[in-house]
Amino acid sequence: MTEPLDVAKLQRRLAEFAAARNWQQYHTPKNLVAALSVEASELVEIFQWLTPEESARVMTDPDTAHRVTDEVADVLAYLLQLCKVLGIDPLAALDAKIDRNERRFPI
Repeated sequence: MTEPLDVAKLQRRLAEFAAARNWQQYHTPKNLVAALSVEASELVEIFQWLTPEESARVMTDPDTAHRVTDEVADVLAYLLQLCKVLGIDPLAALDAKIDRNERRFPI
C-alpha cells in the first residue's frame, strides 16, 4: 500500500532525484523559473489551436490526455522545486492569495 502524497514528500523526492544525478547545482531560482516557463508553454501548445469545445474534451482522447497529464506534472515539478529553493510554502501562498482575491473582488 502506498503512502498518501503531500507537497513536502513530493519536494523531497524531487530533491533526492536531482541530488542523485548531481543536478541540484543547476536548480537555481533563475533556471527553475525558465524551466517552469518552458513546461507551461508545452502545455499551452497542446491547447493552442483547439476550439473551446475541443479543449473541454481534451481528456477524452487517451494520447492527448497522457500528454496533458505529463505536462501538468512537469509544470508542478518545477513549481514545487522553485518553492523549495525559495522557501515558499505553496499551499500557504495559495491560501493567502485566495484571501486577498476575496477581499479585492467582493461578491
